[in-house]
Amino acid sequence: RSPLPDMHMMVARPEQWVKPMAVAGANQYTFHLEATDNPGALIKDIRENGMKVGLAIKPGTTVEHLAPWANQIDMALVMTVEPGFGGQKFMEDMMPKVQWLRTQFPSLDIEVDGGVGPDTIHKCAEAGANMIVSGSAIMKSADPRSVINLLRNVCSEAAQKRCLDR
Repeated sequence: RSPLPDMHMMVARPEQWVKPMAVAGANQYTFHLEATDNPGALIKDIRENGMKVGLAIKPGTTVEHLAPWANQIDMALVMTVEPGFGGQKFMEDMMPKVQWLRTQFPSLDIEVDGGVGPDTIHKCAEAGANMIVSGSAIMKSADPRSVINLLRNVCSEAAQKRCLDR
């Protein structure tokens, strides 16, 4: 069975979708902290269903709300737009959350999602993101392959620089 990429579940009651996503072959299940009353139980359920755990926060949620769970997850996702629809403007004021997570949890995968493209990728990578989601910037490009390569290269170079700086 071929694993699916990360399932970013922008849903109410994410608990109800864990088993169906595991059965479908997902290898990571990312849920929004704001969508559950019991993150610990949900993290446990995701793990018991054989998937990695991603935990997302919306722009209005402080990174300190995510911190207690950081040692129990595989990936932290900082939303850089309000969840819901593509093409929104990147919120640069979310980068301190990424920087703080990278400082406090250096080995954690940190992803940003929302408004990421050639004009904003450097800010994300320099803040400490090593994973990105980019939709509109790729899909609306005349040359999607070159945009993907640029995004990948900027993240890789920033990660290498962080390793050298340690």
